[in-house]
Amino acid sequence: MFDGLIAFGHSLASFMTPQSIFFALAASLVGVIIGALPGLTATMGVALMTTLTIKLPASQALLILICTYVGAIYGGSRSAILLNIPGTPASAASCLDGYALARQGQAGRAMGIATTGSVMGTLIGMFFLALFTPLLGDLALKFGAYEFFWLAIFGVIISATLTGGDALKGWITGIAGLFIATIGQDGIHAYERFSFDSRDLAGGLSLVPALVGAFGFAEILVAMQEKRPVPKINPFDTVIPKIRDVLQYWRTIIRSGVIGTFVGIVPGVGEDVAAWSSYAAAKRASKEKAKFGKGSVEGLMAAETGDNACVPGAIIPVLTLQIPGSAPAAVLMAAMLIHGVKPGPMIMVESPQFVHDVVAMMLLATIGILIYGLVLTKLLVQVLKVPTTIIVPLIFVLCVVGTYALAQRMFDVWTMLGFGVLGFVLRQYKFPVAPLVLGIVLGDLMEKNLRRGLVLSDGDLTPFFTRPISATLFGIIALVLLLRIPAVQRRLPWGRA
Repeated sequence: MFDGLIAFGHSLASFMTPQSIFFALAASLVGVIIGALPGLTATMGVALMTTLTIKLPASQALLILICTYVGAIYGGSRSAILLNIPGTPASAASCLDGYALARQGQAGRAMGIATTGSVMGTLIGMFFLALFTPLLGDLALKFGAYEFFWLAIFGVIISATLTGGDALKGWITGIAGLFIATIGQDGIHAYERFSFDSRDLAGGLSLVPALVGAFGFAEILVAMQEKRPVPKINPFDTVIPKIRDVLQYWRTIIRSGVIGTFVGIVPGVGEDVAAWSSYAAAKRASKEKAKFGKGSVEGLMAAETGDNACVPGAIIPVLTLQIPGSAPAAVLMAAMLIHGVKPGPMIMVESPQFVHDVVAMMLLATIGILIYGLVLTKLLVQVLKVPTTIIVPLIFVLCVVGTYALAQRMFDVWTMLGFGVLGFVLRQYKFPVAPLVLGIVLGDLMEKNLRRGLVLSDGDLTPFFTRPISATLFGIIALVLLLRIPAVQRRLPWGRA
């Protein structure tokens, strides 16, 4: 523990330069603005910033991306409270009580509560990030090709199940993502597949253009379809939180922080599930259940604490298993690989200091959202008045320029536009996009470990089902699939209700 504190101190000291502090504050501000603007997501923000930071050193680039990520998740509460429109999907739960408090003339108090919950949630998540990453890293060293194959499958299956709506649609998009990941040369013998004699396709579809398209350009198309009028923002009182609000609900803060962190660890689930899970748990344990949905301070505190705790939680499997815990974490993992950082089971052996660097980055991001939440709220909420006709062209330019700047290839721009159209179409037919992206991210991991496992076993599939960890993961996957069969659901106690 003492050695860990010393290592964290070294990491924090390395970022105490004017340039790093400027990057942290600027990126947090960009994240808050992206999160506050309805229709713009944290994933889109992190993807765009990935393309714009490609020439920076790895530590500075990842600092900017993590601060953008944290700021965007926090910023979504601004529009949720003032407009009843979640700035990001993670803030949907905050609309229930945040907007109700605003209608009661307590918008400032609600934003102070949201800021407190966000800061406390991120700090709790940071604690578990520092605690669990080394432990999970040691466990990950026991994983072989067989276990990583099932872990990749599990990530796609569980993300499709927990994104809401029809799980079958989620599985379809997840499998489509796994297929897209096989386009280009295979990772062992460099044999071309599905390239149709195209030199561009022979290299495969780059991950970052696909992410920018699915979460950036697709959001632009949705924003163009749903014309948003310029909102009227009502005046609000002080945003400085009351000590009583914090102390009264300390159990809710701790519970929601723990729930949010562990939801984040589950591959591909995301901050919105963390917020709703924390909100539901708070309601079950509350002595003021009647206030939930009508202006409950506890409900708003739980939602904001849960979704922000999910951010460091989602980074834990990225660092230890090379499995993203959420869509923004998938982009963050891609950025790490681009900058030469290799997350995975060996990170605690090869780069143990990097884990402490990430914790230090999270702390700087937390300080950033605390400053903006308490000092610049009145100024930042004016961003909500910026018309879509200005925002959409600006984001489109960033999507195109940022994607092209990655490798100076027009093919990447076409890839971004293609995935943008695909993401837009999927949204129109209620297909979740997150499993598609997670399938692309995990496809390479799944295929390489399947083939390695078959080589090691001389073509025998038995080790995939008989090794203890492999058998456990296979059993969980089979159970998840079984419980989604309608005939089985009808026989369950809650299915008959």
